[in-house]
Amino acid sequence: MAANEQPLIHVRDLELTLPSAAGPVNILRGLSFDVSAGETVSIVGPSGSGKSSMMMVIAGLERATSGSVDIGGTDFTRLSEDALALFRRDRLGVVFQDFHLVPTMTALENVAIPLEFAGRADAFERAQACLESVGLGHRLQHYPGQLSGGEQQRTALARAFGPEPDLLLADEPTGNLDGKTGAQVIDLLFDLQMHHGSTLLLITHDPQLAGRCQRQLELLDGRIVGDRRIETPNAAPGEESRESAAE
Repeated sequence: MAANEQPLIHVRDLELTLPSAAGPVNILRGLSFDVSAGETVSIVGPSGSGKSSMMMVIAGLERATSGSVDIGGTDFTRLSEDALALFRRDRLGVVFQDFHLVPTMTALENVAIPLEFAGRADAFERAQACLESVGLGHRLQHYPGQLSGGEQQRTALARAFGPEPDLLLADEPTGNLDGKTGAQVIDLLFDLQMHHGSTLLLITHDPQLAGRCQRQLELLDGRIVGDRRIETPNAAPGEESRESAAE
């Protein structure tokens, strides 16, 4: 990152302490890092290391105990809950392991409703285009219960990328999918990220998937214990063999 370039994500001295029956628990312990616009970053570490908690704070879904989170020049510590919700609506995309689709809404409605809330007159047209871009143009009127796990996660991707977010947060997006379907969803995720130029923070336990990002942050016991740049990110499965054949 150039010296005069403002990072998209600027985190300093981030602390998160939560109450428990046994007393306060320190979840995050003084995290500090920057992420440039358009960068792809994997977040790795054992279960309980604070990965999802960090993601929740960056998304504005959990308030930090102390420290600061600045995204695109907006200091989250100074925003009200309503202002945080508006920021997420307009500039953040979030993909979870458990899809989080509204079961009583069709795929088209699940993608369109956030766009309608944002005041877009073309909400349903945009939603249809997004679903077509993830290969679900033929499933617009299907409800989540009528979709496979892979189709539900592709719907969630269409919803996340619908507002063309500056930042996409993905927490184990293939955790509930079989290997083949998960690989297809991840290929699609990276294709969409590249097309939109969004910054990506991706929590994963999969070393191969982590290696597809340009950078890797490692957490342990709520602290960053590793921050390395991956000079040659892993190709998608199958790409290496195609490249070899071309040579």
